Amino acid sequence: MATEIYRDAWGIPHLRAGSAAELAHAQGLVTARDRAWQLEVERHRAQGTSASSLGSSALAWDRFARRARVDDTARRCFADLEREDPGTARWVRAYVDGVNEGLADSTAPEFARTGLTPGRWEPWTPLGVWLATHILFAGFPAKLWREQVVAHLGADAIGLFATDGPGTSGSNGWLVGGERTVTGQAVIAGDPHRWIEDPGVYQQIHLSCPEFDVVGLAVPGVPGIAHFGHTGSVAWAITNAMADYQDLYRERLRRTGAGVETLDPDGVWRRASRHTETIEVAGEEPVEVEVIETARGPVIIGGPEGIDGDPACLAYDGDPADLAYDGDPADLAYDGDPADLAYDGGKADHTDAAASADHPDRAGLADAAAPAAPPAPPTAISLRYPPRVTGDLGFGALLPLLRARRVADVDRAFDRWAEPVNVVQAADTDGGVLHRVAGRVPLRAEANSLRVVPAWEPGHEWHGWHVPPRAGLTDGVAVMANQRGPAEPLGVEFAPPHRADRIAALLAGKERWSAADMPALHTDTHLASASPLLDHLDALDDLTPEAAALRDRLLGWDRRMDAGSADAALYAAVRGAVVRHLAAHPAFAALTTPPAYPEVFQPWLALVPRVGFALEHLLRAEELYGIDRPAAVRAAVEDVAVRPPAGVWGDTHRLAPWRALEPEQPYDEPGLSGDHDCVLCTSGVPGLTDRAARGPAARYVWDLARREDSRWVVPLGASGVPGSPHHRDQLPLWLAGDLVPVVTDWTRLKKETDV
Repeated sequence: MATEIYRDAWGIPHLRAGSAAELAHAQGLVTARDRAWQLEVERHRAQGTSASSLGSSALAWDRFARRARVDDTARRCFADLEREDPGTARWVRAYVDGVNEGLADSTAPEFARTGLTPGRWEPWTPLGVWLATHILFAGFPAKLWREQVVAHLGADAIGLFATDGPGTSGSNGWLVGGERTVTGQAVIAGDPHRWIEDPGVYQQIHLSCPEFDVVGLAVPGVPGIAHFGHTGSVAWAITNAMADYQDLYRERLRRTGAGVETLDPDGVWRRASRHTETIEVAGEEPVEVEVIETARGPVIIGGPEGIDGDPACLAYDGDPADLAYDGDPADLAYDGDPADLAYDGGKADHTDAAASADHPDRAGLADAAAPAAPPAPPTAISLRYPPRVTGDLGFGALLPLLRARRVADVDRAFDRWAEPVNVVQAADTDGGVLHRVAGRVPLRAEANSLRVVPAWEPGHEWHGWHVPPRAGLTDGVAVMANQRGPAEPLGVEFAPPHRADRIAALLAGKERWSAADMPALHTDTHLASASPLLDHLDALDDLTPEAAALRDRLLGWDRRMDAGSADAALYAAVRGAVVRHLAAHPAFAALTTPPAYPEVFQPWLALVPRVGFALEHLLRAEELYGIDRPAAVRAAVEDVAVRPPAGVWGDTHRLAPWRALEPEQPYDEPGLSGDHDCVLCTSGVPGLTDRAARGPAARYVWDLARREDSRWVVPLGASGVPGSPHHRDQLPLWLAGDLVPVVTDWTRLKKETDV
C-alpha cells in the first residue's frame, strides 16, 4: 500500500503505511515538513555546531557537547545498535532518510531569514538528539553546588538549601484503575513539565501500519513514540524518576611529550585520549577545544593546567540573568542531602591528630611549626554517564513499545530502556496495570551520588546496575509527580510532595472518575508551599498600617495562583522580596560568586534561585546562620506595601518560550496561572523573575475504555512553521485547560498526500 499522510482539524499528522520502515520514513518526512528549523537546531546541538549558525551565544553549549562527546557517543550507540538489533537500526535509518528527503524540499522561513540551508542527518543523529536533550536532565552540575555549600557553610547547609527536589523539574502523572472509573476501564493522565519551546518539544502524531496503530507524543527528531502512547489496547506514560545516574570525578592530569596522562586509582599514570576540535562561530574567529577522556569519562571542566587554566571557564558575578544560556536559570536540578560528607579532597592527617591526643598541651603546634604544604596539583572534572559506558541509549525499546498490546509488552519494552531514568505507568483493556521505574542507574559508592569524587582514589568504580523498583496502586490510584516513591532508592533528592499530595487528595474526593474529569486536575492552582512564609507573616506585629493591611490580606488569600488573582501577585511579590533579602545576607556572601566553571554549568550555582526554591527549608529551619528571618520577612512586606504590584499575577507571570531564532514580529505572550509547586506547574524564578520558561509541555488523557475519548493538547500547535494556521492554534485551549480530541477514525481525517 502507498504511504498516506492525513491531517485532522488541528493539523496533527496521521500516517498510514504498509510496514514499520515505510512508516518511519513517513514520520521523518512529515516531521521535516512541519519542524524543519527545529530539526536543524537539534542536529546542531547534538553535533556541538550551534555557534556556526547562532553565533557566540551558543558557544558554551557547543564546548560542552564537544567535550562530553555527545556526537561520538551517539555514533558508538548506533554502531552497537546495528550489531545487536539490526532491525531497529534499519528502522532508524528509514526515519533519517525521511528527514533528509523532507529537509531537501524545505521552505521554512527561518532558512531564508538566516541565509542557511538544512544540513544532512546521519543515521546516528536521532540518538544524538536524544542524548543532547537529556544529558543535563539528571542535573549532575548540582554536585558542583554541593561542593560549594559544604566548603563555605558546612555539610549541614546541604539540607537547608534542599528543596526536596528541583523546584522547576519534573512532571505530573496519575493512573486511575478501572475500579475507580465510570467505565470500568483505567484512565491515565498527566503533563510533562519541560522547557516551553517554540516549536514545542512534543509532537502529536498517529502512526499506523499492519504491525501497530499508535497515537502519542513523539520527540521531533526521534522515531516512534517513546514517552506517551496509546495503542488502543494498552497505554503508557512517564515522569522523571529523579534518579542519580551520572558521576563527576576530580581528575589529576599532566602533559607529557606524547600527550596527556591521568592518575588512576591504582596509583599509575596512564595515557588519556586527547585531540582538539574546532568550533566555527558565526561572525567571529573559530575556537579550538581540547577534548580529553580518561578511564572514567570525558573531561568537561578544566584540563592539565587545572580549572583556572581552562579558557572555557569564567568568573561569574552571581547574576543568572547575565548568562548566555540555552534555557533559564530556573532549571536547577538540585539533589542535595544533609547526609553529604564534607570532603576536602584529601585524607585525614592521622599523625597530627594522634600527636594532639598524646600531648594536649601541644595541640595545634605541629601544624604551626610544620612547613607549608605544597599547593595541590591542578585538577579537572570528568563526567561518567551510562551510554558512554554501555554504548546503549535504549533505542531498542522503541519498536517494542509501538507493538505492545498488553501491559506485559510495555513492561518488557521498558526493560530495554536506558535514559533518562523514568517512572512508568501503564494500563490495558484486560485490567492490567504497571507502575515501575525504567532506566539504568549504576551501583557505586554513596559518595558518588553526593559529590565530586577523586578519580585517583579507589572505591568510586561502577559495579553493575540497580534493579529498577516497582510499585502498585493505592485505593485504585497511583500518582507520580517526582516525589519520593518507587524511585527513592535510586536518587538523593526528589520533588517536594505538594503536587503529588494535591493530586492524591483531589482523586480521593470522588469515587468514580471519567476521562472528561481530568482537566480539572491538570489546572489546579493551589499552592501548599506558601504555608511557611504565611506563618512568618502571621507572627509579625508592629507593622506599618499599609504592611499590616497587606499581611491581613495575604492571610485571607485562598492560596490559588490564578492568573487573574491580585492576591497571588501580592504573595509572589512578598516571596520574591524575602528571597532577595535572604540571598543578600552576609552569611551567604561566599556563595554569591561561584568558581570559574564553564558557563553552561553556572545556572546550577546561582544563589538567588537556590534560595528561592529552598525557601520552605530556609524559613522553617531551627536556625539559619544567625539570620533574623522575621526581620527579613518584615522588611519584605514593608517593601511591597510601599510599592505593591499594580495588577494581577498574570501580568508578570507570563509565558516565555525558548526560541533559537526570535520571530520577526514578536508575539504578545499570555499571562499564566500556576506556580512551581502547583499541579499547574508553570515556573518562574522566585526573587529573580516571574516569567515562566517551564511548564506543561503537553497534556494528555488516555482512556482505555475507548481511545477516541482520549484527549491531548500542546502549548502552541502542531506546526513549527511561523504563520501556519496550526502554529499557535492550540494555545487558547492550553491556557484554558481544554484538550483536543484524539481522532483515530480515518474517515474523519483529511488526506494530504501519498508518499
